[in-house]
Amino acid sequence: MTNELVNEPVNEPVNAPVNDSVTDDTAPRRRVGVMFDRDRRPEELAGYARAVEEAGADDLWVVEDLGWAGSIGSAALALAATERLRVGIGIAPAPLRNPALLAMELATLARVFPGRLVAGVGHGAQPWMAQVGAASPTPLALLEETITVVRGLLRGETTTFDGRTVHIDGVRLVHPPAEAPPVVSGVVRPRSLELSGRVADGTVMAEGQGPEAVAAALGHIGKGRAAAGAARAHELIVFTHLCVADDPRHIATATAPVRDEYSGWLGVPRDEVFLAAGDAATAAGRVRELWEAGAETVVLRPVGEEPLAQVRAALAVLER
Repeated sequence: MTNELVNEPVNEPVNAPVNDSVTDDTAPRRRVGVMFDRDRRPEELAGYARAVEEAGADDLWVVEDLGWAGSIGSAALALAATERLRVGIGIAPAPLRNPALLAMELATLARVFPGRLVAGVGHGAQPWMAQVGAASPTPLALLEETITVVRGLLRGETTTFDGRTVHIDGVRLVHPPAEAPPVVSGVVRPRSLELSGRVADGTVMAEGQGPEAVAAALGHIGKGRAAAGAARAHELIVFTHLCVADDPRHIATATAPVRDEYSGWLGVPRDEVFLAAGDAATAAGRVRELWEAGAETVVLRPVGEEPLAQVRAALAVLER
């Protein structure tokens, strides 16, 4: 997932119980997704998506980082190459998207592939946004207003909106989807998580965060939902690195760069960076920990050699 770098305090645990309104009253189905890593060539995406579908995963998630592949084109490729996979965009940066154009692109995909798209929107990494002259002085307002307008347009509404950052005057989609795809936010920090609870259909959490972070995030999301009186379902999607191997030394070597990067980004010790690592049973157990903490969907990001073999090994053990 694209890293969110907004100047907020690092996520703190919430002492109050998790707000049960974050999810439906009925227990959600536990889903497993797989990320198509940004370093893979775009021409590999169709075959990779088919292999993920054949392995039995529920989702394939594509990403958008500055200089790599664009998320809308990647999502279209993955949807066209598969038959049942849900395809998630994780994430399209709000500073790079006019909300009307984003809604038009999402509506096209949602009409052609109904029920198979999840649209993630986020702040974008602020240094990257600055590189292209798109850094916003008010990133929280920009994200909230973008999600609000995109959701309204996808529902077929004629939308007029005069916000701090987004201005729309009487815009309506000529070809809205019969069913609007969920628009979720890819965020990390407390105020952004509350924002997600207020306006989005779900939240995407980045790699490296374990059950305690999931519980804390649910608290912040629940606070936002309570403030907005939100009754709709809200899906929590958590990305996690996957490393399936029997040799602990191999795992340590393969995951060292991940621990270094995410330790610095999350502000936690290296050994507290959460990974689904170990033999297949151990890695699957780590996925279950995220489910049990409140994640509905866990998206695996394989690390090291033979990523699809690792995915197959983990899926063979998991029971959903």
